[in-house]
Amino acid sequence: MKKVKLEDIGYSDFFKSKRESVKDNNITPARITAEHKELYILRNEASEFSAKVTGKMMFTASSREDYPAVGDWVLITIVDKDRAVINKILPRRTVLKRKSAGGTDIQVIAANIDVAFIIQSPDRDYSLNRFERYSALAESGRIKPAVVLNKTDLIDEEDLEFKVSEIKDRFRNSSIYTTSTVTGKGINDLKNDIKKGVTYCFLGSSGVGKSSIINTLAGKELIKTGEISSHTNRGRHITTYRQLVILENGGLLIDNPGMREIGLLDSDTGIKNVFSEIRELSENCRFSDCTHNHEPGCAVLKAVKSGELDKGKYRNYIKLVKENEFNTMSNFEKRQKDRKFGKFIKQTKKQLEKYK
Repeated sequence: MKKVKLEDIGYSDFFKSKRESVKDNNITPARITAEHKELYILRNEASEFSAKVTGKMMFTASSREDYPAVGDWVLITIVDKDRAVINKILPRRTVLKRKSAGGTDIQVIAANIDVAFIIQSPDRDYSLNRFERYSALAESGRIKPAVVLNKTDLIDEEDLEFKVSEIKDRFRNSSIYTTSTVTGKGINDLKNDIKKGVTYCFLGSSGVGKSSIINTLAGKELIKTGEISSHTNRGRHITTYRQLVILENGGLLIDNPGMREIGLLDSDTGIKNVFSEIRELSENCRFSDCTHNHEPGCAVLKAVKSGELDKGKYRNYIKLVKENEFNTMSNFEKRQKDRKFGKFIKQTKKQLEKYK
């Protein structure tokens, strides 16, 4: 395996300072490049290892957030040329997480990402609201979102111009790309903006072409895609796990399996950033705690009525705020119950010790 500098795979001053605070010379930093259930693939400057977490990490973990994720920097003990043990996760600079499907727990998707490319295609579930949902997810983790409309070869130029126009109107502060791996349109624009040592991730539903774009950027098949369906004329995405790949120009890309459910949780900041127009309007509301639903003197409702604020954008904002509040409260109540149960266990153990 070709040797690299740690800086080339994202090791910045932030992680150096966190490593230096750990007084143990027997452990070294490495980055997680893939996750397979309880087995992790790691990369350092010299080699690649498979690894598991220590029993102590498993015992002290209180939630899934306490386990490593793709993109994490961890401190490891090398066992032999192919194996290592993960001792500690270095603090995350950024994190992409969502509400777990069907539950109230937090699921960490990936960590230490700089830019999230949010991909949709016109032949799938194209939706401005979905772009906003993914953007709020990214912004909540302090990750910069960028919008990619892929498979533009499937629509005519007039339809493409209309979609690009409405995307630009809703996402005035985001980079916007239009791409096609069939014609090559827009791929160079994307490639030129991907920088060495910077970590990017691709987000979107199955079938929008995330893996095809990564393979095109790499100039070879790094990630498998399914056969082209004769009925839908699109490749089926068959990635079932997350992985980090290194492009020839040094860019670091994390591919993710398609996600059907993107539940927001603890995403207040992300929603405010994505809907900055509404945040600015709210400064002129009569009440400081205005919910923008029915209050008199609401500047946001006034802007919707006058046409200054897009109705679709307003409705999606209200929907995401309510969802985030509900999920966050549900998760808070769950954590409270977990704490109470933990205290109960500790008290029970103490009482049992007395009778021994």
